[in-house]
Amino acid sequence: MLVRDTFPAPCGPKAVPGPSRRAVIAGVGAAAFAAGRSGRAEAAAPRPLVIGSKSDTEGALLGNLIAGALEGAGLFVERRLGLGPTLIVRSALLSGELDLYPEYTGNVAFFSGTETDPAWKAAETAYAAAKRLDRVRGLIWLRPAPADNTWCIAVNGALARAENLVGMADFARMVGADRIRLAASTEFVESPAALPAFEAAYGFHLPTNRIVSLPGGDTAVTARAAAEGISGINAGMVYGTDGALSALDLVVMGDPRRAQIVYEPAPVIRAQTLERHPNIPAALDPLFAALDAATLRRLNAAVAVEGRTAEAVAAEWLGQRAASR
Repeated sequence: MLVRDTFPAPCGPKAVPGPSRRAVIAGVGAAAFAAGRSGRAEAAAPRPLVIGSKSDTEGALLGNLIAGALEGAGLFVERRLGLGPTLIVRSALLSGELDLYPEYTGNVAFFSGTETDPAWKAAETAYAAAKRLDRVRGLIWLRPAPADNTWCIAVNGALARAENLVGMADFARMVGADRIRLAASTEFVESPAALPAFEAAYGFHLPTNRIVSLPGGDTAVTARAAAEGISGINAGMVYGTDGALSALDLVVMGDPRRAQIVYEPAPVIRAQTLERHPNIPAALDPLFAALDAATLRRLNAAVAVEGRTAEAVAAEWLGQRAASR
């Protein structure tokens, strides 16, 4: 999501790599002949669909799933995955360097400066708002996955079981008893949309001396600290579809009062691209409908915990889906 990304340094955005070019053939006659053949081949070849993604684990996974599904539908695809944080990938889509990429509904709240709108706190209204606000920019949101990758707090499994902790109201009770030590990013601690939103919704205040605040937003660090009890930490900032939650024996605290903005992933495509390829939703909508939170956590775990590549995990899952039909 936008608010947890590392933004590009002030020196300028990361360059988006361009398409590879054929080597020049030595010799004037050979070069002219090759150029003529290349020109005819390029005229006949279809323009590729350029698929991008962010550089995180889930971004690479979703990008490979989109690319594989479109290739399975007979479309010519070029992968430009792992480009960087949100602003780089979003800018590439708006400029036409990308045709589509996976984004999260809640990020449109920050693109549009409407993050205080309560519409972002429910999946259906967040998706409707994302569609409406991005349509004027020439972007179309396809069907989202029913998986909320929002900010969450996870508690050490042994503590959660011993104290019957299942939701943020339980977490608030433990804070009141001075039983919680939280590892989180500085942004999570300070952003009004993150920890302060939890505190306001559930009526607690976590003192700063009970928080280990980290400059980055790497949940691998905060989750492991909570799981292993490093420096007395027993709770950590995580995201809803993190792959390592089960492996680390962490229990995510439920948020029934919807303190957090909803971040459901969905393919976002340029309207011009969709006009050229109106069959794309038929290929991607069923795919994203099947990506519930449990499935995304399992696929992310195959990458983050088992060490497999996002491309291999995506290809295997798409193959399993095809075989089951």
